[in-house]
Amino acid sequence: MKGTWGAEIVGDLTPADGDIVLEGKRGLDAFASTNLDFILRSKGIETVVLSGFLTNCCVESTMRSAYERGYELITLTDCVAGTSMEEHANAITYDYPMFSHPMSSTDFLAALSGSLASADSSRGY
Repeated sequence: MKGTWGAEIVGDLTPADGDIVLEGKRGLDAFASTNLDFILRSKGIETVVLSGFLTNCCVESTMRSAYERGYELITLTDCVAGTSMEEHANAITYDYPMFSHPMSSTDFLAALSGSLASADSSRGY
């Protein structure tokens, strides 16, 4: 609960000025009971990158909701965690590929860097 022990954002993840902080998540899925869909659409965001805890619960629930809303999804397989290796591996192997493009954070950053480099070169940077 907001204002209780363990509910604070950890120091390394403190929002910067201008960051949007989503509040009100009450269940497994980040879309349910929040205005996440509205925020993403109002910003023209079409691709969602997921990470978090639990691999086969909250992350997967959010993934499925985003998929059903028409978002392109990338799930960072090395930035999710579960309560058991079996449940974690099962979700990544069998469930994630149905709804998202699972990849490591290293591969994602490399792809992102390539996209940024391509965009910069097309602008003459």
